[in-house]
Amino acid sequence: MADSRERVFQNDIIAAMSDQGWLVGKASEYDKAHALYPEDLVGYFQKAWPDRWEKFCKGNPQNPEKVLIQKTVRELEKKGTLDVLRHGFKVPGVKVDLCSFKPDHGMNPDTERRYNANRLRVVEEVSYSPHARTGDYNPRLDLVLFVNGIPTATLELKSEFKQTVEHAKRQYKKDRPVKDSLTRKPEPLLTFKRGALVHFAVSQDEVAMTTKLNGKDTFFLPFNRGTADGGAGNPRAEDEDTYATAYLWQQLFQKDNWLKVIGRFLHLEKKTVEDFYGNRKTKETLIFPRYHQWDVVNQLVQTTQAEGAGKRYLIQHSAGSGKSNSIAWSAHQLAQLYNEDGQKLFSSIIVVTDRTVLDSQLQNTIYQFEHAQGVVRPISRDLGNQSKSEQLAEALAEQTRIIIVTIQTFPALFDALDKHPRLAAGRYAVIADEAHSSQTGSSATKLKAILGGDLPEGEEVSAEELLDAAVAARKPSQKISYYAFTATPKAKTLELFGREPDPTQPRSETNKPQPFHVYSMRQAIEEGFILDVLKRYTTYAVAWKLAHPDAEDEEVDSKKARTTLARWVRLHPYNISQKVEIIVGHFRENVRHLLDGQAKAMVVTSSRQEAVRYQLAMQQYIKGQGYQDVHPLVAFSGSLPPDDVIPEEVTETSSLLNPGLNGRDHARAFDTDEYNVMLVANKYQTGFDQPKLCAMYVDKKLKGVECVQTLSRLNRLFPGKETFILDFINDAQDILDSFLPYYNKAELTGVSDAQVVYDLQEALDVEQVYHWDEVEAFARAFFDPKAASSKLSYYCQPARERFNKRYKLLRDERAQVRAVRQQAEADGNAIGLKQADASLKEIGEGLDQLDLFKKNLGSFVRAYEFLSQIVFFEDPELEQLCVFAKHLLPLLRQEILDEDEIDISELELSHYRITKRKEHELRLEGEDDSDGLDPITGVGTGKPHDPEKERLSKIIEKLNDIFGAEVSDEDQLHFANGIADRVRRDEAVMAQVDGHSPDQVMHGLLPKRLTDLVLDSMTDHEKLSMEILESEPKQRAFALLILSLLKNPSHKGTFNDASSQS
Repeated sequence: MADSRERVFQNDIIAAMSDQGWLVGKASEYDKAHALYPEDLVGYFQKAWPDRWEKFCKGNPQNPEKVLIQKTVRELEKKGTLDVLRHGFKVPGVKVDLCSFKPDHGMNPDTERRYNANRLRVVEEVSYSPHARTGDYNPRLDLVLFVNGIPTATLELKSEFKQTVEHAKRQYKKDRPVKDSLTRKPEPLLTFKRGALVHFAVSQDEVAMTTKLNGKDTFFLPFNRGTADGGAGNPRAEDEDTYATAYLWQQLFQKDNWLKVIGRFLHLEKKTVEDFYGNRKTKETLIFPRYHQWDVVNQLVQTTQAEGAGKRYLIQHSAGSGKSNSIAWSAHQLAQLYNEDGQKLFSSIIVVTDRTVLDSQLQNTIYQFEHAQGVVRPISRDLGNQSKSEQLAEALAEQTRIIIVTIQTFPALFDALDKHPRLAAGRYAVIADEAHSSQTGSSATKLKAILGGDLPEGEEVSAEELLDAAVAARKPSQKISYYAFTATPKAKTLELFGREPDPTQPRSETNKPQPFHVYSMRQAIEEGFILDVLKRYTTYAVAWKLAHPDAEDEEVDSKKARTTLARWVRLHPYNISQKVEIIVGHFRENVRHLLDGQAKAMVVTSSRQEAVRYQLAMQQYIKGQGYQDVHPLVAFSGSLPPDDVIPEEVTETSSLLNPGLNGRDHARAFDTDEYNVMLVANKYQTGFDQPKLCAMYVDKKLKGVECVQTLSRLNRLFPGKETFILDFINDAQDILDSFLPYYNKAELTGVSDAQVVYDLQEALDVEQVYHWDEVEAFARAFFDPKAASSKLSYYCQPARERFNKRYKLLRDERAQVRAVRQQAEADGNAIGLKQADASLKEIGEGLDQLDLFKKNLGSFVRAYEFLSQIVFFEDPELEQLCVFAKHLLPLLRQEILDEDEIDISELELSHYRITKRKEHELRLEGEDDSDGLDPITGVGTGKPHDPEKERLSKIIEKLNDIFGAEVSDEDQLHFANGIADRVRRDEAVMAQVDGHSPDQVMHGLLPKRLTDLVLDSMTDHEKLSMEILESEPKQRAFALLILSLLKNPSHKGTFNDASSQS
């Protein structure tokens, strides 16, 4: 009869481990006082190192076994279990090594013999305490695992039929104290660093582990595989004869694997941490890999060993997966790989990352593995007279095992290899942290062209040979392996680095490339490693109307007009000031007090102009309200010239925008108490980790990868953290649709169509902007190492002139026809009007055809550089056209900058209202599977058309219908109301208004303050401002109107009120 008791579960585990070669020990043989299994400690040293044992016995003739145990215990208490197992210790005359790890190659029989001498033992029901008291205190552990007599792991088992893994955790926390409660002496088996390395809580369904027992504060991590649909936990057992958690003893505890975990995974991390109150202390954490980390590193190493160099691997690991450690382990273990001939598989491992923490982390971790210096070399900036490419060349020449470069430094790698062709003989592994297709394409092609070349140093080569080499370089190099780690792979990344389920068959709808390994966003959220940022997601609706009363009502390009008008509204001071009030109010009411007052927020804007206007408006509002608890910081790239709002040219370090920054890095300054709101424009939206970030205010259209990466800035853990998102732009369903592809495994909807490249070439050829002999001549010059650079512009010039000439002729003709049309309209000539419209349509299509040519030129370059990484075209014509098109494209920009501008100088914002739409809890779980990520299929299929023309008044009317549906006359932005609102923020003026009669107020501060405010408002209401400023009676009448508004805020003044009272 089947038995569901815990004892049977325990026996099954022991039996399985025994079958794998583990020794089964007796609890009575365990040495409680020293936390050792003496038989194995002595037995291993005798068998693995007989010469050393003999020497040890001579030096310690009186009971050498006892002396060895004493010396070992001393070192365990001094250095810890991990260090003793890895590096042993010295006694006079003898080096004592107590564990042998698997050699990187089988060339040395002695290391193989010592490795096979290792003794791995499992002991059950271990009463481990040297302080045990009969009937009072005698704790037992279900299983203890030893390596050569030294304890490495403990296990508490529970049967799901009675208890769960949570009960095992509770048992560790409550009933397994690290110190005896009576004597306060430590329990050596459970003491951090000195005792067992890891403690497992295990049931038939789940596994959890911790490396440090600390009573009720013990923190357990899951060691689960993840369910089949990407969630937390484990999949169902494979069959009725095993358990869902059998991977623990069948895989992790397999002898080779367990020794590898001790030798090449576990490491002690030391870092300085700061508590709520700024107190700093050094925290030591023994890092044991979570299942997905251990699994991905093993799979990468084993597959690379089997396949050799030259393959690609995409690892889709969510934020919260511990990618830094996964990359460190992968880099170190790939650097240790040897082929069957005993030769290193890779000359160097190149890690491309923007994580500065990875430099020191890798160096510290690897030093623990092998106590060797110089294994890791970071290159991020010029050192003295040595450039980055020179440093790289030196590191590559020395075959430095691991070289770390930033994304910005990565191109220097090409220079280094270009200048030193002998380095091209090596094989390299490139590990890209947060990789996207931008790190491939032309730059990766250049790298492969360099590394793929076998040309002797100093030998002359022809342009034709270099062209042939460039074409050949499109084929995946057998000398470079790519390992791409990312949480949010784009479709291109998936196609470039993904793998077909059936590699023997070509890519197709049923054989689409997939990630090599997945740790999903869903699993990270469910396991508690990141927060679900969509739980508190609030949308706002902005409604507005425009007025354009006195301007010319000419016909304009309707698409361009809509974009121009919408941007005008977005940058309008009133729009920004209203959002600033909401943001500051929400932050002060809901966010500022969180995390003991350390909570921070981010405002995401869509342009640098917006970010700067937001900062100026927020500074003004905070000052006007007298708030002392909101401290904004703005971040953007480059500089902005002065305009009607920005008083001077500014950068993100300008004292006008960020007083107090004093040249500091924004991320570091934001981590202090000096700043708590960061306004950004295309900056800090990816790769920026600030655990105290609790709120995000979004005023930018977001979708796809950008949406996920931006909002995920909020998902980092911090004790007591809550998150908020307020969105002024996006629709809740669009946000949900962006997240869904990355909630589980990212998948493609199909595969890219390589024929697109030929379709684009055909579309470009047919325009006859260039002649093919020009393309060939350009390519010969481009690939000729001795050709003068002047040849490049010489061969581009004919195509450039043809394009610009055709463009100018069409534009001149359009101007003439427009004049004819105006005359026909004035004369009431219906036939002439119809003919003019037909001519304008034809001219519009011709101009659009040239614009389409430009777009297709860029599309061709992008499509060819991307698809040639997947499909081997073997077509020199495509390579020639690619280099020609890439150089021609920027030359077609300058002659068409004088496009028709849309005059919006008379535009006014007549109505405005912003309202909270809905608070959402967006649920990713339970949603239908996403549609997936779209590959390249229809590029270059656009058709030229005459851009739709419409009168500006009609366009404004349509926009008002769309965006002004929810506004009423109550929302009108009257000049007087705006001025009155600003006066209310002046405490001195309001004190007089509230405490004196109108006559007294009119002789006080109000008239002067009004004059200043009217002058300030001239930018937005020039005509009204001038009307008031030019007439003293009007100034007095306007002041009385403002006073009535201040005395009675419910009364709404209008422009007409201001005029009539004057």
